Amino acid sequence: MALIALAADKGSPGVTTAAVALAAVWPRRVLLAETDPAGGDLVYRSAAAHGGPLNPNTGMLSIAATARRGLVPDQLWDHVQPLSGGLEVLVGLGNAEQAAGLAGLWPTLGRAFAQLADSPHAPADVIADCGRISGDTPAVEMFSQAALVLLVSRTEPEAIARVRDRAAALTAKLHGGPRGASALSTPLIGVILLTDPSDSAKLVHQVNDMLVAAQTGARVVGTLADDPSGADQLAGRKRGRLDKSLLIRSARKVTVDLYQQFGAAWAVPAAGGPNGQPTAGAGR
Repeated sequence: MALIALAADKGSPGVTTAAVALAAVWPRRVLLAETDPAGGDLVYRSAAAHGGPLNPNTGMLSIAATARRGLVPDQLWDHVQPLSGGLEVLVGLGNAEQAAGLAGLWPTLGRAFAQLADSPHAPADVIADCGRISGDTPAVEMFSQAALVLLVSRTEPEAIARVRDRAAALTAKLHGGPRGASALSTPLIGVILLTDPSDSAKLVHQVNDMLVAAQTGARVVGTLADDPSGADQLAGRKRGRLDKSLLIRSARKVTVDLYQQFGAAWAVPAAGGPNGQPTAGAGR
């Protein structure tokens, strides 16, 4: 594994919550990158490891100048800040206007993210929170470097229809045309559903049938619990046993399933949070 990009088609289905939850239980060292061109949320919702606020100027904003002179993967760590729970974060832009400073640099960022797993000094996977995407969203320029592009969706009929259409559009853009479910190419396009755990098995079957019928080349790779209380705990807005929350338990299952399928590509030993406990983060 290397670069895992999370995105959504429309609305606020919980891309940041999903990205932080997966990063918190990732089975090896991971860098969470807020690459949403519209701006990030973690600087407003999370505390730094020293107990104070995160620095909004260190992250995607500071990396823009560096990347224009060329960017090697290990340089990413110069712009990373640890959260209070230990999760290492590349803080997002402050607003959409700042995205102009990254014009033309998204492919460079994508390559650096993808190659960080092979760093001889500090290897790590990268989970990129790309926010909402459309045909002209510049973050899509990183997707060709990703191992996985995961579309996060709720389960209302209109949300499922949109994720089907978005998956088909991405398949055409990244792979040149429609593909059957058996023709899985890199990057694999997957879907993560945010749903009530009691309904997840039936919904996964139904959504997969829809994705196959539309020849999107995508499939559901997992479900995350629609757990507002767990999301509040993850964001530090509520106290409780985060590791016992439905959100984190479901995130752990998703990462285990991904590891079982793609683990051969994970060349370095696991290095997650202490004792396998989730690290702190924030939700949207």
